[in-house]
Amino acid sequence: MTVQQELQNQINSALAGVLGDADISSLAPETLRVVPTANSQFGDYQWNGALPLAKLLKSNPRALATQIIEKLEVPGISETPEIAGPGFINFRLTNEYLNRKLEEVSRDERLGVPHAEYSRTVVVDYPSPNVAKPLHVGHIRTMFIGDAIARLLRFAGHNVIADNHIGDWGTPIGMVIWGWKKFRDDEKFQASPLDEMGRIYKIVKTQTLDDKAILTEVRQETAKLHSGDAENLAIWNTLRKASLPELDKVYQKLDIQLDETLGESFYHDRLSTLVEDLKTKNIAEESQGAIVIQFDEPPHLRDKPMLIQKGDGGFLYATTDLATIDYRVERWNPDEIVYVVDARQSDHFRQLFAATKKWNLADVKLNHVAFGTILGEDGTPIKTREGEPPRLDDLLSEAQSRALEIARQKNEDLSEADLNAIAGVLGIAALKYADLSQNRTSDYQFSWDKMLALTGNSAVYLEYAYVRTRSIFRKANLEPQR
Repeated sequence: MTVQQELQNQINSALAGVLGDADISSLAPETLRVVPTANSQFGDYQWNGALPLAKLLKSNPRALATQIIEKLEVPGISETPEIAGPGFINFRLTNEYLNRKLEEVSRDERLGVPHAEYSRTVVVDYPSPNVAKPLHVGHIRTMFIGDAIARLLRFAGHNVIADNHIGDWGTPIGMVIWGWKKFRDDEKFQASPLDEMGRIYKIVKTQTLDDKAILTEVRQETAKLHSGDAENLAIWNTLRKASLPELDKVYQKLDIQLDETLGESFYHDRLSTLVEDLKTKNIAEESQGAIVIQFDEPPHLRDKPMLIQKGDGGFLYATTDLATIDYRVERWNPDEIVYVVDARQSDHFRQLFAATKKWNLADVKLNHVAFGTILGEDGTPIKTREGEPPRLDDLLSEAQSRALEIARQKNEDLSEADLNAIAGVLGIAALKYADLSQNRTSDYQFSWDKMLALTGNSAVYLEYAYVRTRSIFRKANLEPQR
């Protein structure tokens, strides 16, 4: 049993003694849960339920908290609980309890983490990059957060499908196809496919911003691809086949574990049928020549219809995302689908989830795990001197190079091969830990110095402490349990 569960059991028992037969079923269960404190100066755990309870019962929250404390029995777990503010109950764990728990955990193969009572099937949608472009710093968060979620769910005992929903069918690929016909360098493509595709994409992207006629041509190339044009399909196949192995190399280097990789192209043949089904069920309707889904609920979407087919017959990301949910439900029958996508896409997912609910597709929970942006040390979105987001390959190389210097300082007598192996582990760990240790929904500043610091909250410090601990055991001729 976890610490939270033990404290929750005691709270529930105290509530039963204080409330008697009072009906509190209208309160959301999460309002009565014990949670970790946001600030350690207030203790280790906190219960804030006195406020919603007092409001429901029309009583004083602090007086109610006092009654609950009188019924609490937490000796051996917490020091005497304290009331803070209008009625928060704070718990500070005793040293004896912590020592006992640490001993229990050290003997447990799962370190005290229980298996889920019920195993669920969860699809985790990440990292989902666009093909034909190198990965950059903006992909770090979706990769690391998505992989952490998938690993945690698997460890808890759930059935997880990590589904890499790649962008290989929209306007960005149309840009590369248009540019391929005009600007490609076959020699550069053979030497570094993603670099050459990225170069072409940047040229065309810049030109479309300056010349709307070129953007029209790009859209025409995209439409030709969707209609099965032989030349564009051949180019698309070349781009896709060259991209996927390059992306896989990065996933392997970062130990990103994916189960499925399906592009937007996979769902193209489903889109016409999907739109017709939505129209037949009066979920979608015509508006100024296009097909849209209107929303009555939730209120903030009433003036934000979801476009699923353009007037020229073309489909959109929203259409593909609906088809993807339909396919996932059909194939895996998941209990939940988790989208690990940055916060700028929040409005899209609100529309997508509302449309899925109207469609009554399935009893599947849809969850958008949003995250903030990585900033440079000047507080603006991180960019290179050329004004582009740094390439992920370059970041990995830089991390390894800086970690190599640290490893060399601490291990002067090791071979270059051993130093490089250590640097590879340190560099990647530093990137992952620096990202995952942040508040997920906040922006954070990217700092090499903090990331690779030998003191403080860094991966390098934690790994160094672990190595020192192992050294102590080794010198004492003791074998640690793990």
